[in-house]
Amino acid sequence: MGLLAALAGGAGGELGRQAWSGLSELVRRPFRHGPAVAEDAEAPAISSGEAELVALERAPADPAQGRSLSTVLAVRAALDPDFRAGLQQWHERAKLVRTGNGDVHNSISGGHQYGAVVMGRDISGLTLDSRVPPPDRQAPGEGAPRRPDASADASDRRGR
Repeated sequence: MGLLAALAGGAGGELGRQAWSGLSELVRRPFRHGPAVAEDAEAPAISSGEAELVALERAPADPAQGRSLSTVLAVRAALDPDFRAGLQQWHERAKLVRTGNGDVHNSISGGHQYGAVVMGRDISGLTLDSRVPPPDRQAPGEGAPRRPDASADASDRRGR
């Protein structure tokens, strides 16, 4: 639902606009009700989602409009296998669109952090290896921890 409202409100720049356009095209395809619904004359009318799409586009900040479109899409996907497949493909592409403004608000409070602390957004492919034990695990009188290779580095620089 948040993705729908964000895209309807113009988030994601050109990619967001393309994602919204793709959803609009999908919703405007003919609604192929399943055989059970097509044969039942007493079945209630089921929205294709077009009216809800337009309503959310007009009022993207209205959570009721987002919920309404989300519900209609779920019902239509349950009744129309082709629509369901198209909606799943659309969603896989659309969720890659950045809909936020990119702000990051990280905080650490209380206690001590021994080792690496990484704060950010959308981090991938990062491996951390911290071999420095917390101060309470050091031998008495050792002082500050050193890198295991620090003395070798210093010796090499002095030509020893």
